[in-house]
Amino acid sequence: MSSENDFGDHAFRTKENLGDSYEATYAGALSFCRRRYSRDLNGVDIAVSGVPLDLATTYRPGTRFGPAGVRAASVQLAESIAFPWNFNPFETMAVIDYGDCYFNPGFPAKITPAITDHIRKIVSAGAIPLTIGGDHYVTYPILEAIHEKHGKVSLIHFDAHQDTWNDDGQPLNHGTMFTRAVANGFVDPERSVQIGIRTVADDTRGFNILNAPWVHRNGVQAVIDKALEIVGDNKTYLTFDIDCIDPAFAPGTGTPVAGGLSTAQALEIVRNLKGVNFVGMDVVEVSPPYDHADVTSIAGATLAYDWICLMASQR
Repeated sequence: MSSENDFGDHAFRTKENLGDSYEATYAGALSFCRRRYSRDLNGVDIAVSGVPLDLATTYRPGTRFGPAGVRAASVQLAESIAFPWNFNPFETMAVIDYGDCYFNPGFPAKITPAITDHIRKIVSAGAIPLTIGGDHYVTYPILEAIHEKHGKVSLIHFDAHQDTWNDDGQPLNHGTMFTRAVANGFVDPERSVQIGIRTVADDTRGFNILNAPWVHRNGVQAVIDKALEIVGDNKTYLTFDIDCIDPAFAPGTGTPVAGGLSTAQALEIVRNLKGVNFVGMDVVEVSPPYDHADVTSIAGATLAYDWICLMASQR
């Protein structure tokens, strides 16, 4: 029988990776969904971690605060049964908060290998990484570690931007990393899909594109069907740039573009990517300084949480 002395600060006090305990939503340690803070990956299914980077942005900064913002916004998700799943994913999925990737921003050349090594430790232990950015560049070093473990993967990429501009050799740039990922064989563009695009790049690099007008004309179910058809049974990485969502619903981001998906559309698509052989996910480009009433952080936290629920539903 638990007493009231056993409640609170679950993230630090629990020794278990499954289950949870009562927390007041407005108090306590702010891990992602109140998961246990741990660097012990033994028996872990999903390791959530943050990459607080905004040195690769080309417009507004602030995504270094993204991991903290998304963690803070996740408190309500941790307190009740998941909607519309009608279960608690943490009863069956061993999920921990692995903390943030450390790097010294004064040495930018060391940032990429630091992120790759951070994710390498997670995937080498057999856990699946769920990463909170940070600007979108962080996906490139994540994919390097994913490639080492799984080989070339498919990409389901939600974004306003293709991020396939010419790679001019800049070590940090959040608009060219998929050009580099394709060139280095991390991603199979022909078995990958970009959803919500509403800007023009000079080269698609072979990606299949379901742009935002296509989504609005054809509807959510058509997007789901097409994405599942494209990736098939390939090992697949999901990367969600929050600016895929229209700035009316997600203003807290560095490069907002009008005409995007609603939060409801985005959630419905992610919830229905059933049967995909996922090897990881990230939510990036949440910039709390530009947010209003935490709506962007809430969207990012809910997308990550729903992906955990999707993974739990397939067990």
